Amino acid sequence: MVTQSSAELMDRQYRYQRHIYDFTRTHYLFWRRRLIAELAPPHDGTVVEVACGTGWNLVRIAKAYPSVRLYGFDISRAMLTTATGTTARNGLRKRIGLAQGDATTFDLNTMFGVATADRIVISYALSMIPNWQHAVERAVQQLAPGGALHIVDFGRMDTMPDVPRTAFLTFLAHYNVSPRRDLEAVLRSAAHRYNLALSFETSKAGYCTYAVLKRTV
Repeated sequence: MVTQSSAELMDRQYRYQRHIYDFTRTHYLFWRRRLIAELAPPHDGTVVEVACGTGWNLVRIAKAYPSVRLYGFDISRAMLTTATGTTARNGLRKRIGLAQGDATTFDLNTMFGVATADRIVISYALSMIPNWQHAVERAVQQLAPGGALHIVDFGRMDTMPDVPRTAFLTFLAHYNVSPRRDLEAVLRSAAHRYNLALSFETSKAGYCTYAVLKRTV
């Protein structure tokens, strides 16, 4: 279910930013290319991106894994308009299904007619979702046997020098972005409750994190 207030908030935030989003963000949204390279979905598998934004990741996943079926959703209709244009320009409109959806309540069967996904991607989105723990929960619940949830996002940044850290966090806050300091603890709890394997890595100075939750059965 998509609440009107949440969708409108994101539409207001990205009404104009969406036109320059990829150009202005690529230089500081690290490890997205690494996530794509390590995704390794099964042949003819299903890949879903939660909060797909402009479609930047989906296009690159489609080109890296030509056999997979791809789906993406976002709560922002403005971003979905951009994503639709992105997929069309890359000749991928028939391969990538798009829909409006809320990361905290989404149901893959309702949106796309698929029961589960082999890979679910959440890229720099948990730091923008107020009830982000619910987004993790929903994603984990809809993984196929052997499926994996891949997450990349901002880290705690605790070992960064104080001045640049404060400046960057202030910059992020302007865009309603807040690094999730307890992300690892929440993922470890999910791994324990759902019998998943977890890998969790933090970059130098704690700038960003890359996590994979994998269903082994």
